Amino acid sequence: MARIDADELHFQQQDFLIFQKFLQDACGILLGENKHYLVTNRVRRILLAEGIDTLQELVNKIEQHPNGGLRENIINAMTTNETFWFRDLAPFELLKEYVLPELLRKQNREPLRIWSAACSSGQEPFSLSMAISEFKLANLGLMKSEPAIIATDISSTMLSYAREGIYDRLAVGRGLSPKRLKSFFNELSAEAFQVRPDIAARVEFRFLNLLQSYGLLGRFDIVFCRNVLIYFSAELKSDILRRMHGVMKKGSFLFLGSSESMSADLADRYEIQQVGSGSSVFITL
Repeated sequence: MARIDADELHFQQQDFLIFQKFLQDACGILLGENKHYLVTNRVRRILLAEGIDTLQELVNKIEQHPNGGLRENIINAMTTNETFWFRDLAPFELLKEYVLPELLRKQNREPLRIWSAACSSGQEPFSLSMAISEFKLANLGLMKSEPAIIATDISSTMLSYAREGIYDRLAVGRGLSPKRLKSFFNELSAEAFQVRPDIAARVEFRFLNLLQSYGLLGRFDIVFCRNVLIYFSAELKSDILRRMHGVMKKGSFLFLGSSESMSADLADRYEIQQVGSGSSVFITL
């Protein structure tokens, strides 16, 4: 078996295949054959800290101690946490201009429930909360009760970070306009900004592995599951969308990422609806 030192990790193809299967079974992520460097870069520190020499030894140790912290550390290291405020912008404008008015027309007094799946460090659910505040300001009195946003992720590290709601200047510069920064954040220092309490109050962060049951989440009017399904196999992606349908109300709205699509075998559960100039959203049947 291949050995490691403090500077570089090398491993045989069999090691990679073992780790590839572990990661897919643990959280659904399907590593491509070109991801050797990604694995090398992200697990080197953990292997050195654990005194483990190979990826096979790593997987063996996790299997021997499934409830230990090593499994969680590996998942935290390998899950992608690339995120922006108001990512792609169009879904958030569509939310304000079409989805919220449509849902409020049907259930004006019942609180809306929104699920932000794979929320990472919190930018998406907090962006949703800001969009709701902007909608309320532009439509005084139309929203009779406060929506609830349930934000879930598999990374406990990211959830802890998101719950604090504190971001440095570099982080707030990624997709957040100066106007929104001023309106929705408190400046703690020249380099630190915290999400305003009224924005944070709508959001509840929970740990969730998308491979597990969604039953305890309740039912939703809106689901944002954006830029995460691209990491799963086609079969697993369809399974996740079927189970999401099970916690969505009839006539509710599903937002996927701009590069993600719905497979034909889900046509009995979702239909695509074109709204505005080229924007689309999926409606539950």
